[in-house]
Amino acid sequence: MTTRAAMAVATGERILAVATELFLGLPYEQVSLEHVAKQAGVTVQTVLRRFGSKEGLVGAAAKAGLKLVRGERELAPIGDVAGAVRNLVEHYETWGPRILRLLAQEEQVPPLRGVTDAGRRLHRRWVERTFAPLLPAPRAERARRLTQLVAVTDLYVWKVLRQDQRLSRRATETALVELVELLTRGA
Repeated sequence: MTTRAAMAVATGERILAVATELFLGLPYEQVSLEHVAKQAGVTVQTVLRRFGSKEGLVGAAAKAGLKLVRGERELAPIGDVAGAVRNLVEHYETWGPRILRLLAQEEQVPPLRGVTDAGRRLHRRWVERTFAPLLPAPRAERARRLTQLVAVTDLYVWKVLRQDQRLSRRATETALVELVELLTRGA
């Protein structure tokens, strides 16, 4: 029975890994349960039995993806601007283009909106945790500064610097460090 349970877990993980890659790499409407099942080496019925629907599969894939992202982001050193920015840029270099594809679809595909909203909440919590020692004490000023830090560390700022302005990774990190330091100086 233990072997069967382990195989079931491995099958579920394989389906989620395939689904995550497909949802991040293709427009939502181009990802079918048949495509996921074929690449995962299972039947569509297996996918449906586990996840209920395409929307259920998106939700489960998002949950697994957010857990992975959270684990990567939690490696950022608390209160260390350069270290935190290095962590952030590493994350954006890996995930950024795929997340941008999701964001481009969120208004047209309701199941994706929940995924992108969860990502925004995760990012805000990361900023609050990572830069907590650098935030000012007065409540209103702290809230304003936190929102400013969320904005300057947002994926779209990375996109503007790295993709649109074609800065190198190092120059992108420098620009972000300078922006964050402007907001945290004298907190």
